[in-house]
Amino acid sequence: MSTKAELLEAIAGKNRGLLATEMDKVKVLSVVEQLEDHNPTPKPLEAKELLEGNWRLLYTTSREILNIGRFPLLQLGQIYQCIRVAEAKIYNIAEVVGLPFLEGIVSVAARFEPVDDRRVNVKFERSIVCLQRIINYHSVDSLIEQIEGGTKFPPLDFSLENRDRQGWLDITYLDEDLRIGRGNQGNVFVLAKERG
Repeated sequence: MSTKAELLEAIAGKNRGLLATEMDKVKVLSVVEQLEDHNPTPKPLEAKELLEGNWRLLYTTSREILNIGRFPLLQLGQIYQCIRVAEAKIYNIAEVVGLPFLEGIVSVAARFEPVDDRRVNVKFERSIVCLQRIINYHSVDSLIEQIEGGTKFPPLDFSLENRDRQGWLDITYLDEDLRIGRGNQGNVFVLAKERG
């Protein structure tokens, strides 16, 4: 079994890390480190065509993200990180499901600036929390188009530009369909590229 297949098997059924035990986390981190040691793209920020696109979160150690799924009557749907290289923008989009007609979106838009071959500084600019029905949500691409078009989203849509909301992200593994990153808070992110 390849190391990549081993990682996918280790994170299967863990609901992006929400259901991972301490033993699961140790195993996943061990396999992540093995993959990082054999990164086929040592300068990921130069591989713009690989970075560009919509990435679906498979696994994370980020409590901030996983805590969204701990609210009563709500569950995390898909979580995406959409990278637009030419604009140097990142859109984190979490779909929240639960009671009928109360499906929501939690999104943060940010700018990134390369620091070296694999690290970017991230400056968060805008946070959006809204109901999918109110904004006629169909896809992450249509949401990003609305954000870039200047649409304001009720009930919560606010600027983060005057707040000290920034961090960094190292891209430690990148191939045509898998990306691993490590953030400034020590979190690990494993994402799969969406096709089509």
